[in-house]
Amino acid sequence: MGLPGAGKTTLASSLREVLWADGKTVAWFNADAVRAEHNDWDFTPEGRARQNERMIKLVEDYSSKCKYVICDFVAPLNKLRETFNADFVVWVDTIDTSRFEDTNVLFEQPENYNIRVTEKDSKKWAKVIANIINPKEKL
Repeated sequence: MGLPGAGKTTLASSLREVLWADGKTVAWFNADAVRAEHNDWDFTPEGRARQNERMIKLVEDYSSKCKYVICDFVAPLNKLRETFNADFVVWVDTIDTSRFEDTNVLFEQPENYNIRVTEKDSKKWAKVIANIINPKEKL
């Protein structure tokens, strides 16, 4: 999670590639693609909660089919992040503000995360994350 434009999608794509290269099964869900599929561009608190529920459902549907399920989305509120209940949380913290003022105002710095990405170097960070989630299997 992180602000729009921080590099979440680029990092998710790189992470998927690293895991695939190691023979892992991976499902990846990008929030914009999911919103487009549902034609739902409502960014009110209710719309964001609805999107969060969609992402939760996708994880539930794919977690038995794939070793990893990657979801990249803003998740601006700690309450939504708690509800999502990810096994591993990456905070992509590479920008101070996004181009969306409403999201800047709403975004709460995360209380809980496993790793904080502080630079836009998706290939480097994808390898770091892959090695953390697979400590016995060096990638």
